[in-house]
This record gives sequence, structure tokens and C-alpha cells, in this order.
Amino acid sequence: MGFESSDDACVYKLNDETAIINTIDFFPPIVDDPYTFGQIAAANSMSDVYAMGGEPKLAMNLLTFPNCLPIEAVKAILEGGNDKVNEAGATIVGGHSIEDKEPKYGLSVTGFAHPDDILSNSANEGNLLVITKKIGTGILTTAAKADLLDAAECREMEKTMAYLNKYAYLAVKGLRERGGQVDGCTDITGFGLIGHAAEMAKAGNVTLQLDCNAVPVFDRALEMASMGIIPAGAYRNRDYTAGDVISCMAKDPDRDPSLRARVDCLFDPQTSGGLLIAVNEKEVNVLTELLREQGCEAAVIGQFVQKTGDYFIELR
Repeated sequence: MGFESSDDACVYKLNDETAIINTIDFFPPIVDDPYTFGQIAAANSMSDVYAMGGEPKLAMNLLTFPNCLPIEAVKAILEGGNDKVNEAGATIVGGHSIEDKEPKYGLSVTGFAHPDDILSNSANEGNLLVITKKIGTGILTTAAKADLLDAAECREMEKTMAYLNKYAYLAVKGLRERGGQVDGCTDITGFGLIGHAAEMAKAGNVTLQLDCNAVPVFDRALEMASMGIIPAGAYRNRDYTAGDVISCMAKDPDRDPSLRARVDCLFDPQTSGGLLIAVNEKEVNVLTELLREQGCEAAVIGQFVQKTGDYFIELR
């Protein structure tokens, strides 16, 4: 696999039966609790393996921390990561740490898949697009830093980010075991829903007709967005994809505050977001059923059609 489809991880074909998937990710804390931060960072690091159609098996810790950080906090970060890796059925086999002024944590992850099971970050004309988690966590973490969320709202946000994409992967695996097929997959992270969906459309040279109202969004994220509480990354994502997106809505988002807030959420950078899965219409009901059985969101949010002009995303 080359660089053409902006895939989520490196894939190396070892032999006709085994492909190795390698990926790496780490970042500074986005929540206050060290253990929860460790869980979220680990879930995020392993997500790319699931997005490529594989299972993580080996992981190595990447940790930076200042001398002023209590050793109990460092231990909690590592415990959170270890517990999430164990939940994935993988093993932490070592790692590396250095002193830094800001704590950062993540994993270098190795996974495996059959070469025929590898999923690229692409889509075909006629595919439907399925999402497996709510969006809006970037807005919510921004709001949490300003003490605008209560404890229950913070827990819901943290639970979503710590939820492994393992379960969405198992739904895809179940579909394949029934003779079904998935044509492309990626996970939603820093480029937001629009950015990652645009990458899928570009790789397939198709246009995504995105149903904005079908996208599952945290209620509080919509509320915060309507108040203008939006992370800087969302504005960067909007600028980056400006030439790829056109609005074909009946209403003008700039004149409808509630619609404008929803569109803003589509550009929101996610941490440990869900998967975007491109699947044929005849397979979509089985896939959504399997996703719900695994405890995932299962919303059909758009369809890939023949490319329209210069645009890869049509907001509808």
C-alpha cells in the first residue's frame, strides 16, 4: 500500500497469510484524571490497527513527564494504558520514557491481519458511510477546561474516548464471516469527521453526500458550539478542507444558529473517535445490527456517489 489513500498505519506483508500493521501515537493530557488519560491515550493509539482491519498484539509505552509530576500520577497513567491494552487482548512489552516539561503518553503498536483483510482509507461509488461513535469530544474537552461540564457529562465524554474500536472491528469481522464485505475504513481523529471523510472520498475519487442531521453528536457539544466554545483545531480543519466541501442544504447554516453549530461539530478534532466504514447498501443493515450488538453507535450518515465537480463532500 502506498501513500495515495492517506492510510492510518504502515502495512508490511510478511507472507501470504500474515501482514504486520505498525502505528504510533501520543499526546498531552486532555482530562484531569491520570488513569483515565492513560486509557484514552492507549485506546487512541490502538485505533489505527483496527481501522486497517487488524488486531493489536504488541505495544510499547511512550512517556514523557516532568520531575514535578508525582510518581503516583505516572503510575496511574501507565496502569490505565496497560488495562486498556489488556482489554484489547494485546501485551505491553516495554517502552521508553524521558524527562520533559509536559507529560505526554501513548503507544507504539504492532498488529496483525491476513493480507486479504487489510482495509484502506477509501470508498467506492454507491457505498454508504457508517459512523460508530458520537462526535463532539474536542468541543467537550474545551468546555471541561472552562468548568462548563458537570461530573456526569465529563464521565460520558471520557467513556466514549476510552471505548475501544475493537468492538466496531469485531462487527466488521462478523460481517465478513457472514460473507459480507467492507470497502474502506478509517478512524476519526484530529482532522475531524469532515477531514477524514474527505480523505476516503479523495482516495476513491468520489463525492460523499453527507447528511448532517444523521450524524450523532453529543447534545452538550451542540450547545457549546452554539455558544462559540470551539477548539482552534476545528477552525484549522475548516480552512484545510475549504476547497473540498460544498453546502447543498436547503437552509443556509450561516443564517440558522442550530444548523451552524451542527456543522461546526463536523470539523471538531476528535481524540480516540469512532470508525468511518464504507459499506455496500445491501450489507449496511447487517453491519449496523452487529455494531449495536457490540455496544457501538451505528448511524448511516451519507452515501458516496460519482464525483461532483471539484468537491469531495456535499453537506446536505
